[in-house]
Amino acid sequence: MKQVAKFSLVLSGGGLKGLAHIGVFRALHDRGLVPELVVGSSIGSLIGAAWATGMSPDSMAVRALKVERQHVFRVAHADMALRRMLCPAVYRREPLDALISSLIGNATFKDLTRPLLVNTVDLNAGLQVVWGGPGSANVRVADVVFASCALPGIFPPRQILGRYYVDGAVVENLPVRVAAEAAPWPVLAVNVSAAGVDREGVERQGFAATYIRGLEIVMQTQIEAVLRRWDGPPLALIHPPVMHISMFAFDHTAELIDAGYQATIEMLDRIGGIDGLLGGVYGAPVTSLTVVPARTPGEPKSAA
Repeated sequence: MKQVAKFSLVLSGGGLKGLAHIGVFRALHDRGLVPELVVGSSIGSLIGAAWATGMSPDSMAVRALKVERQHVFRVAHADMALRRMLCPAVYRREPLDALISSLIGNATFKDLTRPLLVNTVDLNAGLQVVWGGPGSANVRVADVVFASCALPGIFPPRQILGRYYVDGAVVENLPVRVAAEAAPWPVLAVNVSAAGVDREGVERQGFAATYIRGLEIVMQTQIEAVLRRWDGPPLALIHPPVMHISMFAFDHTAELIDAGYQATIEMLDRIGGIDGLLGGVYGAPVTSLTVVPARTPGEPKSAA
């Protein structure tokens, strides 16, 4: 497939499910397609930033397969013991910082070889802040990516230029509006945050699991609201089939990468390439309202 039209690539958050984005880049590479712009939120910003530094999809896959829980999550025991309810987050910043730095280093936005926008939220102002434009040329990409991955209460906010920032998913987990405002090109948007699956036993897995599940539902509902009113450039919505995987499962990496690859190839074939995007939204949103309704106690399951 020969690329003719420019396009933007939008990568959603969704915890470890965002490793599917590596497969998306691999599929685009195999089809000879290069995004003119990548817009990322949360883990989408991390994968997008790795690509923007020049890392190949295969190199990203090799690194991803080595990531284990301790490389991301380490409970902030001392902080919680000393500060109790004033502790800013359940998990320490150091492991995630180290992981991000190992991929991105000390690069600033002006050092990137490919264009990238990263979605964050100013915690105190409550405003969406997008990094990657001229005003952030000298800002460390790793700091911004950490902020975009910092789910409130899960990881501590990141201070950048005197302000505190958290995960962009709080405002726009699939930042298609950012892409539309940045450029008029068609948009490929990859959503891995769909919540329309019944996860058994979340209520027994502690604060972090319950809180993250709530965020997952909020993020998907937010995405659906944006797409129902979409009047921007042509948009192809890619849904890797990863709904059955929890946001922080570390034992599905190869499956996630393959799911991202296959879903992207299928969408590209469906639309006939980037030039096939003529208007509207391709790929119906996976609704968060497709879960089987809750039953009253003692009511038998439907035969369906």
